[in-house]
Amino acid sequence: MRQFVLIAHDVPTDADFSLDDLAGGAGRLDALCRSITASFVTSHGIRTDVQVHLVVQDTYTITFDGRDLRNLNPDERSTAALVRTALEHREEAIGALPAEPSPGVELYRRGFAETLEAVAEDARGPIVQLHEDGDSIVDADPQSLADPTFVLSDHHDFTEEEADLLAEAADRRLRLGPTLLHADQAITVAHHYLDTEGYERV
Repeated sequence: MRQFVLIAHDVPTDADFSLDDLAGGAGRLDALCRSITASFVTSHGIRTDVQVHLVVQDTYTITFDGRDLRNLNPDERSTAALVRTALEHREEAIGALPAEPSPGVELYRRGFAETLEAVAEDARGPIVQLHEDGDSIVDADPQSLADPTFVLSDHHDFTEEEADLLAEAADRRLRLGPTLLHADQAITVAHHYLDTEGYERV
C-alpha cells in the first residue's frame, strides 16, 4: 500500500464553496484535487493499492481508499465534488468513528498530528517527508521504500508545528530532483520511481 498525506491549509472546513471557484474561495482545492488524481488515476483505471489522507485545516481528514473508490475521474471538478460531499457529512464523524459519505471515502474528525499517528500505527513501510531540502531519492534503496507514506504540503510550506511533528515521525526526508515541483508532479515522480524500482526497470 502506498499512502499520501496532503496538508490543506486553506480549504474550507465546511462545504460552502463553489465548484466553479476551486482556486479562490475553495482555498486552492484545485491544486489538491490534481494531487489526489495523480495519486490514483492511471491511463485506463485507478490504483487500488493507494490511500490518500487530505488534512483540512488541521481539523478534518478525508481518506480516499483506492480499493473501494468510485466516481473519481481525471478532472478537478469531480474530485472536488467528492471532497465537498465528504465535508457535507462532517457532523456524522463522531469520536474515532468516521463519516462514510461515498464508496472509498471516509471523513475523520482529526488533524495532522492525529492522522500522522494513525498512519504510523498502520504503516508497514517508512514515513517519508517530500521536501526540497531532503536527501536525493536516487540514492535511496527502492526496497527501503516499500509500502511508503509520503507527506506533502500544499502551496504553503510546512508550518513550524508540522515540521516539528515530521521531524519526530518521519523516517526519511527526500527530494525528488533538483527542480522544485508541484505536489501533483511530485506524486507522479514518486509513483514512477517505485513502479520502476528506482528507475532500474521499464
